Amino acid sequence: MCLLLGSVSWGQATTSGSAQAAQIPGAPDTTFHDATGDQSRTASDALDTPLITIGGFCNNPADEKGAAVSDCKTVITRGQFERVIDAIQPGMSKHARREFALHYAEALVMARKAEQMGLDRGPNYQEQMELARIQVLSQDLRRSIQQGTSQVSDRDIEDYYTNNLARFERAEMDRIYIPRARKLVPVSGEKAIDAEMELREREAEKTMKKEADRVRIRAVAGEEFSILQAYAYEVAGIKSAPPSTSMVIRRISLPPNQISVMDLKPGEISSVFTDPNGYFIYQIKNKNVLPLNQVRDEITATLRSQHMEQQMRAIHESANPTLDESYFAPRALPRSNVAPDDPPSR
Repeated sequence: MCLLLGSVSWGQATTSGSAQAAQIPGAPDTTFHDATGDQSRTASDALDTPLITIGGFCNNPADEKGAAVSDCKTVITRGQFERVIDAIQPGMSKHARREFALHYAEALVMARKAEQMGLDRGPNYQEQMELARIQVLSQDLRRSIQQGTSQVSDRDIEDYYTNNLARFERAEMDRIYIPRARKLVPVSGEKAIDAEMELREREAEKTMKKEADRVRIRAVAGEEFSILQAYAYEVAGIKSAPPSTSMVIRRISLPPNQISVMDLKPGEISSVFTDPNGYFIYQIKNKNVLPLNQVRDEITATLRSQHMEQQMRAIHESANPTLDESYFAPRALPRSNVAPDDPPSR
């Protein structure tokens, strides 16, 4: 926020004593009341309405007549304020606009004090301004590309739908989830060492894999999936209620190693799929392809993202930065918040 405030230049209508208004390119020609009320304001529309008033803050706090500092103020109109919002974040919420206005007014006062102290002539000022210019331009480029890729033709949408019908497959199915390992019951009076616990855990996993194979055999024989799901939780030692086996899912929502489920015919039962969480068995009830009118918005968003990515990739690949590795520290590897044995979130 501070960088945006420092890099966006917009005018201020200031008054002190004689109540002179500073002009902003494109802003209405407006005269404001000064602190004594001697001048009148003429406004062509609501955009001329004063939106932010900073009392005791102006370009010339004491004019040649010796006006008091309290008699000067800076007034920012609604039109001026909204042009800044449109430049940095169109569609900003009203709550965020209030916070932005307060921060902006505070930054104006601080910037004026910094100028009085000569900080705008310091050794780092120009470098900081150049860095801000680069960042603003890169943000404007990204925004411009986004606007350019926002228009997606009906023909492009229809072609994408026709060429990716499998992506829009949806199936109603039953699924059995078998936990990967049984819940171990502590042995009374026995303090198991790590090696013994690891052995017990491996045996528990082998037991549940065998149970998963037995559950599939029973499913193929025609036993109800809900009964088999309850059995799987029972043998795993889980006391909570088993989950529902009924579900509706899209092909793109399945894990990569389970996508083949969508190729089953209605009534067919899958093999046992192994997952870090456990084991899964599916049975297809019916499946269909979502009509175009239900996925049009999804396709539009996908094509916009693809076009944006293509243009950004072309820009990045047009130049190839290299670093002197003898100067820089080795690149730090990203740290994972997930322990090695934790199942990935779904």
